[in-house]
Amino acid sequence: MYIAQQLRKKSVAEYLLYMWQVEDLIRAYGCSLARISHEYIDKFDYTKEQKEEMTDWYGNLIRMMNEEGKRQKGHLQINVGTLQDLNDLHLRLLQSTKFPFYNAEYYRVLPFIVELRNKGDKDVSEVETCLDALYGVMLLRLQHKTISPETEHAIKEISTFVGMLSDYYIKDETEGLKFEDDL
Repeated sequence: MYIAQQLRKKSVAEYLLYMWQVEDLIRAYGCSLARISHEYIDKFDYTKEQKEEMTDWYGNLIRMMNEEGKRQKGHLQINVGTLQDLNDLHLRLLQSTKFPFYNAEYYRVLPFIVELRNKGDKDVSEVETCLDALYGVMLLRLQHKTISPETEHAIKEISTFVGMLSDYYIKDETEGLKFEDDL
């Protein structure tokens, strides 16, 4: 919860990746709040009040996963909505002539996106394809699996692109970006 709050302010992409990890953590504990509380939350050096807040937060996420039918797979609607907002901004940035650096970065990673989409789910947005790639490599690293130099290069480029998009997202939330139609 505390990490999610900090990431949400700093980087929406890192926030989404973290929340996907939380969804998987909840599934790993069988969507059991008691197990998460005793086997996970209790391991942190938090005050009693902080542990209660964390337990409430995980409890709410478990309830949402149950209500939304996400116990086995998929993302919570709150995360899907944030991803949709991020994708909407991506499309607005691409359509605008005011963000040439973003467009240049997009076209630099587009071959990687096309390759990933050809191997995976073609029905998800380009932004989700990028986040899926970042999440997948994160999981491979956690499992100490070898990542090819080609994949490392692609992930570095995708990470730069997603970081730029995330920065624009935070700036749009805090200051508002100026697009042509805003004039």
